[in-house]
Amino acid sequence: QVQLVESGGGMVQPGGSLRLSCVASGFTFSSYVMSWARQAPGKGLEWVSKIDSGGGSISYADSVKGRFTISRDNAKNTLYLQLNSLKPSDTALYLCARGPSLQAADYWGQGTRVTVSS
Repeated sequence: QVQLVESGGGMVQPGGSLRLSCVASGFTFSSYVMSWARQAPGKGLEWVSKIDSGGGSISYADSVKGRFTISRDNAKNTLYLQLNSLKPSDTALYLCARGPSLQAADYWGQGTRVTVSS
């Protein structure tokens, strides 16, 4: 069955960096647009970024543009999100999803938690 397993979260100081990973299994990863989303404590789900099947088309939410970088390695069935210049407002549970948007995603991982605090 389809599985998405995130890792790489943790606690970091403002201005710090983290690299999140999402390992996919149970489907042909290289055929799908993939996305990252996040949910801050007490708030709704926010779409963060998406990448097309080949990695040639990428989009970001305005809130992370210029600080986060999405990428993928289709040979390793893995999706990545590099988080730089982190702010306390980036504190959230980060989830990967199969699909281009919150509404169109059909499978979600369990998430990895990122906490930005001094």
